Amino acid sequence: MPQIVVLPHETLCPEGAVFDAATGTTVCDALLAQDIEIEHACEKSCACTTCHVVVREGFDSLNEAEEREEDLLDMAWGLEATSRLSCQAVIGTEDLVVEIPKYTINHARENH
Repeated sequence: MPQIVVLPHETLCPEGAVFDAATGTTVCDALLAQDIEIEHACEKSCACTTCHVVVREGFDSLNEAEEREEDLLDMAWGLEATSRLSCQAVIGTEDLVVEIPKYTINHARENH
């Protein structure tokens, strides 16, 4: 089972976290199962960017991003070359190091 290392995030995971996750699970579901309450405003349907993460290690072991995800990522705050929507990033067989960006864009919560 791959190990997931979550880098510290000021509000969601101040101490960081290390846990095992099943291959075939999305990064979002793995985080939520560990009580790391990453936002997922669209209920994991690939319709927003609130679950955006940056994969610092193990990026190539994830499934390939589809066009819809890539289009949405263009709107994410803090986009990097190894950014993924965690609801679409399926864990492979390698360990991952994941960073949850400091900010997210949630139009529903922000009354846009």
